[in-house]
Amino acid sequence: MTTGRDVLELSPVLPVVVLDRAEDAVPVAESLLAGGIRAIELTLRTPVALEAIARVAAEVPGIVVGAGTVTRPEHARQAADAGASFLVTPGATDSVLDGAFATGLPFLPGAATVSEAMRLAERGLDTLKFFPAEASGGAPALSAIAGPLPDLRFCPTGGITPASAPRYLALPNVGCVGGTWLTPKDALAARDYARIEALAKEASTLER
Repeated sequence: MTTGRDVLELSPVLPVVVLDRAEDAVPVAESLLAGGIRAIELTLRTPVALEAIARVAAEVPGIVVGAGTVTRPEHARQAADAGASFLVTPGATDSVLDGAFATGLPFLPGAATVSEAMRLAERGLDTLKFFPAEASGGAPALSAIAGPLPDLRFCPTGGITPASAPRYLALPNVGCVGGTWLTPKDALAARDYARIEALAKEASTLER
């Protein structure tokens, strides 16, 4: 996998996962993979995130693990060192972009406006995260962006549900959607991996 476009092609839904226990990382990743999901975004929102990325990278080779919530340049290097195969940022400052580029990994920089998307395109990036998707106008906003910026493709994330996901996936400039619903907090707390696998199976069948 060498580009952001490759990340978008892995699965119709990119699970956005927040883990409080590093030991949950492998069984969660295995459950998603068993359900047909081939990528996982482990967010850098908890102290165990880097360890979780390292465990999945080492023990679940069938799934592509990425690091999300990359908000500082050092996050990018730490995630790469832990074994992440791609990076995802909620927004895009110059320092975060420079840090992500320095790793050599594909990454999805966050954009919420046409101007932000154009600025990222000027830096050679054509595959972006649209965040926060629902709060920024949802599928109609992304549909409108496709007119003036037809060469850009997006992974919209933020507030998307199983009900709204098909509206995004039907758009020509959307490759996949990011979603937290595949790993609900109560399922993670109960270590209900069968439920996570079932949610992954449903998500993996969404058309795009």
